[in-house]
Amino acid sequence: MDRSELESRISNDTSPVFAARELLRESYNADAEAFQQGADVRALVLARANTIDKVLRLIWNRYPFSRSADIALVAVGGYGRGELHPHSDIDLLILTRNGIEEDWQEDLGAFVTLLWDLKLDIGHSVRSLAESIQAAREDITILTNLLETRTIAGPDGLRAELSEMVYSDDVSSDRDYFLAKREEQQQRHKKYGDTEYNLEPNVKGSPGALRDIQTIGWITKRHFGLQNIADLTRFSILTEEEHQILYQGETFLWRLRFGLQLLADRNENRLLFDHQRALAQMLGYQDEGKRLGVELMMQQYYRTVLALAELADVILQYYDEAIIGSGGEDEIRPLNKRFQVRNLYIEAVNNQVFAYAPYAIMEIFVLMAQHPEIKGIRATTIRSLRAHRHLIDDAFRSDLAVTTLFMELLRTPHALDQTLSAMKKYNVLGRYLPEFGQIIGQMQHDLFHIYTVDAHTMRVIRNMVRLNSTEARTEYPLASRLIHRLPKLETLFIAGLYHDVAKGRGGDHSELGAIDAEAFCERHHLSERDTQLVSWLVENHLLMSMTAQRKDISDPDIIQAFARAVPSLAHLDYLYILTVCDISATNPKLWNTWRASLLRQLYIETKRALRRGTDNPVDRQSWIRATQEEAREILHAQNMTDEQIDQIWNTVDDEYFLQDSTVDIAWQTAAIIRHGDNPDPLVLIRDTRGGPTDGYSQIIIYMKDRVALFAATTAVLEQLNLNIVDARINSTEGPYSISSYVVLDDKGQPLGIDPARKERVRKRLIEELDDPEDYPDIIHRRTPRQLKHFAFPTEVTFSNDTINQRTVMELITPDRPGLLARIGQVLLEHRVRLTNAKIATLGERVEDVFFITDEQGEPLRDPGVCQALQQDLCKMLDEIQ
Repeated sequence: MDRSELESRISNDTSPVFAARELLRESYNADAEAFQQGADVRALVLARANTIDKVLRLIWNRYPFSRSADIALVAVGGYGRGELHPHSDIDLLILTRNGIEEDWQEDLGAFVTLLWDLKLDIGHSVRSLAESIQAAREDITILTNLLETRTIAGPDGLRAELSEMVYSDDVSSDRDYFLAKREEQQQRHKKYGDTEYNLEPNVKGSPGALRDIQTIGWITKRHFGLQNIADLTRFSILTEEEHQILYQGETFLWRLRFGLQLLADRNENRLLFDHQRALAQMLGYQDEGKRLGVELMMQQYYRTVLALAELADVILQYYDEAIIGSGGEDEIRPLNKRFQVRNLYIEAVNNQVFAYAPYAIMEIFVLMAQHPEIKGIRATTIRSLRAHRHLIDDAFRSDLAVTTLFMELLRTPHALDQTLSAMKKYNVLGRYLPEFGQIIGQMQHDLFHIYTVDAHTMRVIRNMVRLNSTEARTEYPLASRLIHRLPKLETLFIAGLYHDVAKGRGGDHSELGAIDAEAFCERHHLSERDTQLVSWLVENHLLMSMTAQRKDISDPDIIQAFARAVPSLAHLDYLYILTVCDISATNPKLWNTWRASLLRQLYIETKRALRRGTDNPVDRQSWIRATQEEAREILHAQNMTDEQIDQIWNTVDDEYFLQDSTVDIAWQTAAIIRHGDNPDPLVLIRDTRGGPTDGYSQIIIYMKDRVALFAATTAVLEQLNLNIVDARINSTEGPYSISSYVVLDDKGQPLGIDPARKERVRKRLIEELDDPEDYPDIIHRRTPRQLKHFAFPTEVTFSNDTINQRTVMELITPDRPGLLARIGQVLLEHRVRLTNAKIATLGERVEDVFFITDEQGEPLRDPGVCQALQQDLCKMLDEIQ
């Protein structure tokens, strides 16, 4: 049937539901196809609203009440603006003059029921004029909806009367409405973390997104009575350029929202990972080199909302002055010949300041840093700043006055991250540092890097600034002490600003970033010594974290090798602080008590090595003898005999005395001696703390060595929702083995905060591990961890540790249920012994390091054995669903 026939059937059939659904379905499919063919999204949004108008009008006109002059069907809210995306809410008001007449009741009920039968997202209310006005007085959301209305059917005069009353001060004053909407916006921004850079942003509600544009529109309508934001150009509130930014930004967001709702087949506004890749493909984004199409789409999103947020600031600040500040006398305080503070906002003394003194573009941010009472930049000056940003060119970047001002900014004690964020927001930082401009809005499509590169960088700087606060003494005790020893904080800030600046270019971003950092230092006239320090920090900013998390830092040789890579104690202090600030700014879940402990231990041991001199390494055997002597003294004090001690120690290898403190070794040995011939597994759990906030729980299991013991143990711990971050298996020469696991709870904390849970874990391990016949069932039992939406092939690589005579197996794979248990199962099938493991889960990505040997305790020297193990691991892990 053609459209005209369907419309006829909607009007005349006994039941119009089938014909109406058919018309809506055909229209929806046509719109979807047109969108994918590149049709103008604005025309499609308008067309959908028109189609819905047509259907509703035809159905409305079927009923006798439609001929009354006292009732009308009115579109409100977004639908009232004539905007409808594929699955947007359709907000309707059935408006009456004096209430519902008795003979309308049954037909109105039938009308509403029929609308629901159409399976549309209908939101409706039935109110008289008086009831509508009262509701608007009581609820700012209803008032906002009633600012945007269209008559779909019935007399338009009713809607006109309503609008006249809604816009009057009798319902809400201009001031009250502005304050309410501004508060509403602030609360909404807070909900989304006050950042445009959410990993899965909401294209409607996130900062800088559609709701911010709509908020400007609502305030504009209420203040001026205008129906179109474009009309603000007549009042010189918006320049033509600004209107284009607003228009193009809204169009881009509409395309995202339209495509998103087609993909989700529902009213979805969240750019979830489930849809991002498909949406990027639908919108024509293609991979460019190492940059995925989805990453390019998200970068455009972030840059768009950043520009819209800047513009919203200008407009809302204008309204603040025009509506809130009107009638009062301005408080003006001069700062210098170029700038003054007006009502706590900094402004240029005239709009040509940046033209005749371009360095003032940098100076304004230095003044903001030096005067923390300044709330922001005045709207007129933001506009002037935007008009003169083109002056930031190579000559500007090399101007001694400018470079001196930027270094002054870095040296000024203040919230540097806030100032740099303002410079980024107003597109000054990205122009002054073009290499930084390239990473603005750049994201990586994974769950580990939850911020864009520029947002992460600002968080690193914020962490550095926060180290001077009282709270940091608790959260980062060592770093907060060390930062006061740094001779020049600005070198740390520069390293933080440049550590990831080369991401996305291809190649090693650390090496490329070091080159950029060196050029920055030379342009800003830093000494050769400071330049080398900054360049070294950028090039090696991952060195400490990779060593701590992927290598056995209880091994003196590892410490010695790391110390040789660090030129001095000052370099170590800088690197430690940069590493702590970097890790904790990457992902809130990444910084935990275990990583804090690892870094603290690595720092302390490296400091000792540097003081001792890298030419004087610790002798391993001397270390082992000293550890044994100290532990033996502790055990003697507990009335343990040398015969009892040696009976245990003679069965373990030297590694055992390198990897634990003397107190831990004494604690474990004493417990094993007391356990005696008890056939049940011995399970010990205790918390270890190196500082106020760096701690973890250590689980020691002493029992008869069993086939698949590692696989079963890790399966039980995973099923208990414990995060395993480290594992060591000390197989003894006798029938027993000593296994050690470092675990944290799901909040990254030791178990000591919940003693009852610690006891439950201990009992569960004993119950599950006492019978090896249960191990196969335990290993294959499904753990509760949720699978992620990301998939990539497992990578397994091998290398030999010639010093410790073992093979290092590195495994990168997506996180999934029962992972460690399945790895243990494959190792078991290949008759491979596990001696140590470093476990790291980074978002959806697992990067684990396993130290393994053959059955005789030798490294895996046969390439064929390694290849078979690699193939079976990849096959096993990539088949897990």
